[in-house]
Amino acid sequence: MEGVFYVKAAAFLGAAITMGIGTIGPALGQGFIGMKACESIGKYPESSGKVRTAMMISMGLVETEAIYALIIAAGLLYVGHYATA
Repeated sequence: MEGVFYVKAAAFLGAAITMGIGTIGPALGQGFIGMKACESIGKYPESSGKVRTAMMISMGLVETEAIYALIIAAGLLYVGHYATA
């Protein structure tokens, strides 16, 4: 029974670390993309439509890393929840 506890604890800890580390990069990347888009729209207001479109596509691509981390964390939680000795 003690082995099951360690498996569940490792799964929960792994899921927490996965989400913690897996979302730092996308958060910084999205902030940087937003900052540069605001600078670009401020300098060239007439190109705001093109900049906004490129920004939204870039945000979607950056967000996939966080979604992959979420899928991995959910898998770890699923395995940890059904661990038996």
